[in-house]
Amino acid sequence: MEHITLPKVENVLLMNRYINKKPANGTLYLTATHLIYVDASAEIRKEIWILHHHIAVVEKLAFTSIGHPLVLHCKNFRTAHFVFGSEWECLEVHASLLKLSQPVKPEDLYAFSYNPKSSKDDREIGWKMIDLKSDYKRMGVPNDYWQITDANQNYEVCSTYPPEIVIPKVASKAIVMGCAKFRSRGRIPVLSYFYKENNAAICRCSQPLSGLGSRCLEDEQMLQAISQANPASPFIYVVDTRPKLNAIVNRAAGKGYENEDNYANIRFRFISIENIHVMRGSLQKLLEVCEMKVPSMSDFLAGLENSGWLRHIKTIMDAGIFLAKVVKVEKASVLVHCSDGWDRTAQVCSLAGILLDPFYRTLEGLMVLIEREWISMGHKFSQRCGHLDGDPKEVSPVFTQFLDCIWQLMEQFPCAFEFNELFLLEIHDHVFSCQFGNFIGNCHKEREELKVFERTHSLWPFLLQKKTEFRNPLYKGIGAYGVLHPNTLPFSFQFWCGMYHRFDKGMHPKQNMLDYLLHLLNRQVKMEEDMTHLETKLPGLSVLSLEDTCIQPQTESALSQPLKNLPPDIPQSCEQLPPTLLSYGSLRGEGDALPDLAPQKNQSVFTSSQPPSSANRDQYQEEKH
Repeated sequence: MEHITLPKVENVLLMNRYINKKPANGTLYLTATHLIYVDASAEIRKEIWILHHHIAVVEKLAFTSIGHPLVLHCKNFRTAHFVFGSEWECLEVHASLLKLSQPVKPEDLYAFSYNPKSSKDDREIGWKMIDLKSDYKRMGVPNDYWQITDANQNYEVCSTYPPEIVIPKVASKAIVMGCAKFRSRGRIPVLSYFYKENNAAICRCSQPLSGLGSRCLEDEQMLQAISQANPASPFIYVVDTRPKLNAIVNRAAGKGYENEDNYANIRFRFISIENIHVMRGSLQKLLEVCEMKVPSMSDFLAGLENSGWLRHIKTIMDAGIFLAKVVKVEKASVLVHCSDGWDRTAQVCSLAGILLDPFYRTLEGLMVLIEREWISMGHKFSQRCGHLDGDPKEVSPVFTQFLDCIWQLMEQFPCAFEFNELFLLEIHDHVFSCQFGNFIGNCHKEREELKVFERTHSLWPFLLQKKTEFRNPLYKGIGAYGVLHPNTLPFSFQFWCGMYHRFDKGMHPKQNMLDYLLHLLNRQVKMEEDMTHLETKLPGLSVLSLEDTCIQPQTESALSQPLKNLPPDIPQSCEQLPPTLLSYGSLRGEGDALPDLAPQKNQSVFTSSQPPSSANRDQYQEEKH
């Protein structure tokens, strides 16, 4: 709160970027965690909440005829354009937001003050909800070839790996330690995914410190051990996800890539995924296209093409498909790395897991995958997401691209995923929100030092509480699809409007009707519950007395007569009953809620204990049906 000098500003305009759209007029509030804008010009109270940690750029523009503009560009792709009547107010809010959106210390992040009113036991259970050992067991690990070891318990092998890693059984401690000295930042080859149908494995690591001619016997033995863990194949693939030119430059600097002459059991491949700087620039160009004032279709498509964003998504997808093909078709193991093994490597390995394993296409499965391949294995979330005030060149949309790839798969296989688009967007929001501790820090060791598991809460229980909102109504079950084989021709990749235009109310929601279908299915479930409730009430009407009901032998239509002695909130004749009560078929098509026919306390629908004659009862049953 010490950064907030002006907590409330009235008569602030919120601009709409579309021409001839009248700006909103309201009050802007600054709290310790959120910027809140209350629209006073709307007939119904409308609030916009922007989390400080979601703000990427606070831009103060030049004075205009209507006031002093301040534009917020957010990490979840919201853009808010405010105009203040006073320059002093604009400057004060600008200065406050710069400090609030870029805290200096990790302890200032939202997660360390967020309090959902849950007990200490609930918090501990939440952190234990995702068990990576259970997932390895599901894969079939440990087994005759692979072991889970605590060799990194004190982070003596690698400071950015978790305490427990999975390595080949034949790899001794000497091999592990020698290999760690030859791999960048000690990130040795470890198991990412084990395909138990044929013993093929996907492993990950960082680049070797090979330089122009160096070699390491322990590193060669480690790769040999990975090869021996798959008896069905005499070799393994080694995939460098960088462009070859980048790898050659690194080689001149003492790093580089594996020399096939030194590793007799490998087949080497380059896959040209660009580095974090190129990806950051590509996203910036994409957002410039999204924020065009009056975009024509040709301008938009030309800008999208020039950004190169979809080409990068395609390259990542191609890499994942290559890994899945090697494992499934060629039955060979594969070792993947980039420079340090925490950006492109995480993208490719996790995407291959989704293609190969239906479990990772479920709600729980995607959580497990993110926990293992991104959080546990040391993706630099704090730097890539810009959680703290630091080097802007370290920021890059690596995780956003991974979610984009999943969405592309969901578009091609709409029945293969248990979750919907909202699930991906919710995860994306909380990667940047710092509301939960999962994505704070760059590795497991940093989270332990920050006491994240003791002082913050986990995201996963929060998401599971809302799982009904995230279910895909078209999902056919975990056994309906095996390995996915997506089409990667250029026309197969689409611009994800739901992500990059999510907050743009001027865009028509012409993309993806699954949300509407989910709404209809939820409404159907509610109506069926109402129908079941009514069906429990209707059988009692069969014991109505002849004198006190509309069932009279001499009437032409018994149900056309009013019912007597009923509570005042129950219709007195069939003409007053909703049509859904008279027809089960129409019940599924009507959206109106059905009335509750339950009698009030101490009231009875029936005034006589004498049941009607069997003939009249049959007539009533026939009319009822």
